[in-house]
Amino acid sequence: MQLTLCEPTAMSEAVVMEPPKASDFLESSCSAGDSAASLDDIAADPANESSEEESTGEIGAHAGVISSSTKTTEVPAEQAANTQTVKVQRPDSLSVPAVGEQGLWTSQGDAEVKLRMGDSGLAAETPLTVDQMFTSAVERFGDYMALSWKEGEQQKSLNYREYYQTCRTAAKSFLKLGLQRYHGVGILGFNSAEWFISDIGAILAGGFAVGIYTTNSPEACQYVADNCRANILVVENHKQLQKILQVEDKLPHLKAIIQYKDALKEKRPNLYTWAEFMELGRDEPDAPLDAIISSQKPNQCCTLIYTSGTTGQPKGVMLSHDNLTWTALSTSRHVRLTDATQTQETVVSYLPLSHIAAQMVDIWVTMKVGGATHFAQPDALKGSLVNTLKEVRPTAFMGVPRVWEKMQEKMKSIGSKSSTVRRKVAAWAKDVGLQTNLAKMNQSAAVGRPPFSYHLAKKLVFKKVRKALGLDRCNKCYTGAAPITKDTLEFFLSLDIPLYELYGMSESTGPHTISLPDAFKLTSCGKEIPGCKTKLHNPDEEGNGEICFWGRHVFMGYLNMPDKTEEALDAEGWLHSGDLGKHDQNGFLFITGRIKELIITAGGENIPPVPTEDAVKEAVPLISNAMLIGDKKKFLSMLLTIKCQVNAESGDPEDELTPEAVEFCRKLGSNATRVSEIAGGRDRAIHAAIQEGINRVNEKATSNAQRIQKWIVLDRDFSLGGGELGPTMKLKRPVVGKMYKEQIENFYKELATPTTPDNPLPPK
Repeated sequence: MQLTLCEPTAMSEAVVMEPPKASDFLESSCSAGDSAASLDDIAADPANESSEEESTGEIGAHAGVISSSTKTTEVPAEQAANTQTVKVQRPDSLSVPAVGEQGLWTSQGDAEVKLRMGDSGLAAETPLTVDQMFTSAVERFGDYMALSWKEGEQQKSLNYREYYQTCRTAAKSFLKLGLQRYHGVGILGFNSAEWFISDIGAILAGGFAVGIYTTNSPEACQYVADNCRANILVVENHKQLQKILQVEDKLPHLKAIIQYKDALKEKRPNLYTWAEFMELGRDEPDAPLDAIISSQKPNQCCTLIYTSGTTGQPKGVMLSHDNLTWTALSTSRHVRLTDATQTQETVVSYLPLSHIAAQMVDIWVTMKVGGATHFAQPDALKGSLVNTLKEVRPTAFMGVPRVWEKMQEKMKSIGSKSSTVRRKVAAWAKDVGLQTNLAKMNQSAAVGRPPFSYHLAKKLVFKKVRKALGLDRCNKCYTGAAPITKDTLEFFLSLDIPLYELYGMSESTGPHTISLPDAFKLTSCGKEIPGCKTKLHNPDEEGNGEICFWGRHVFMGYLNMPDKTEEALDAEGWLHSGDLGKHDQNGFLFITGRIKELIITAGGENIPPVPTEDAVKEAVPLISNAMLIGDKKKFLSMLLTIKCQVNAESGDPEDELTPEAVEFCRKLGSNATRVSEIAGGRDRAIHAAIQEGINRVNEKATSNAQRIQKWIVLDRDFSLGGGELGPTMKLKRPVVGKMYKEQIENFYKELATPTTPDNPLPPK
């Protein structure tokens, strides 16, 4: 029997009330843009991929949790380079539910779980399946535009009624191709209407929607497809098809492949174009599909989000119907999105949909309020995104830090070429913008009445900048998935474009905390979305502890990985993030470190690497990436890369410096235009400038053990294709450690331990 809004008792055995209290926790719960701009040098493939490896927040990637109930790890209390520590000790893991008993978690794809429901507010809302939320959207917003995209110069769209019927047709086609219940439909390609339709069609048909990163190797695609027992794979084009054909014979469950863009270059058995695929289900009866939809329950799995596997094989994060539908509800309420019947929200879909953040923003939250999703061009991150933004003029925009950083770099580069008068006006306006917005952030008396200078700056500069970026209608700009520097946050704040940070992970169906226009602080990731709770496990005297989540957004478990699931969830059902954080007196959450990334030197000093790495990048604007070395070592060292151009086709770093980097070199009296002219200490002026910057960072260190003693500039920047960066552009430290093992060993070959900061690795 289909669960409807009039049948709340249907879930009576699948719910659990308020979270248990624990004496060793601190708890916080939520009660209830004159410059032209371009992104032509963005060639990354970022995604906001959180997981036990990567959180979707301010300090983005974490690498798991401490699984032992007796193991104690010393961790840093402050994001600054002090060494106060907090002991993190995990409670016992959840026990395995008895046969036939519903527990808070499962690792079985066909099982059901208890929902973490509350007794009031949003936490008590009636659970819904994806179909129920979609049909509700059709009833309310049927004639409103749902999806829009360009085919050549032609604009195409679907309204909500057409969107839903197309998803149903796709579902019937999947069933005709042999999709079995609780088997995967893998989707490998850039964002498109076909991606959304395949995703939702798979769910309606009783399968699992499974996004696969477009940057995955054939072997990585094989792992995901095999792990989810994929019956069908949907690929974008011939390039992605070739990956699957290379491993097809190793996929025993695979029954069909569908290519949704471009003409097929070859005919093969069980290979279909999108048109052929859709035709399969067009005349199929509704009854079989309706029966499957009616049998679905909100506490059953419908989507798998695969982690990026930075510390091992990817894990399949099982998300239930309720995870998706409830999180969409809570998030839309928290950020105050308007229903289409009032003013339709508009978003641009461009971040990889294999990541939960992109799915939640582009598909589910937008559906909940009847918003319109416009698809960017496949080369969005290689230059065309800004054009799409100017055409669409979104009301909300989500960017990973790298996107915002590239915007910042481009605007700075263009600004540096402006006339002296324009530069002075821009500098004045930015100062006014920063001070006014900081006053608003701090809720001072200036909030109610911005100074006249602010209104003048807005007219002369801010409105022009927003228009140039395509953000003139956008009053909700978000950042998440990876660390973002305070410098970038202040840059956009000075242009009257506050970036609201969010934090979460795949295991929390995306967001857990989100900043708001009237409730944000620089470097904080905001407060909990309604119905969710945060507890800090084993906090120290400064209030730093491991961040733990509770709410209906917490995942079901990892597919076929009970041990990993037990590591992530403690005995009371709290999701342990592996991130360290603290609350300020107003309840704002600040991320202060990641447990598994902690460097413990040979002398026992605990050092979080990210603050030091960010400080070096801020001190030396020439630096693109920095990785601190020193675990079990006698002193700290660092690998550095230089900002360079990126190949527009491959996304690989090139030898040529970015305009910003060239300008930096010129100011130092260097004629360098290529990385190869700088790497290994070849350019003395640049070498000296980097050392000076590191010296400034070292001066702020609280002990000699926290000073960077040696460093080297590598021959090429880190990249997604090179393997050094994950899908969300976060550093894959173990991979980099192996790739540059020789350089790292050279740091520590000397017998004498350096005691001064002026001891960089000599050029070869």
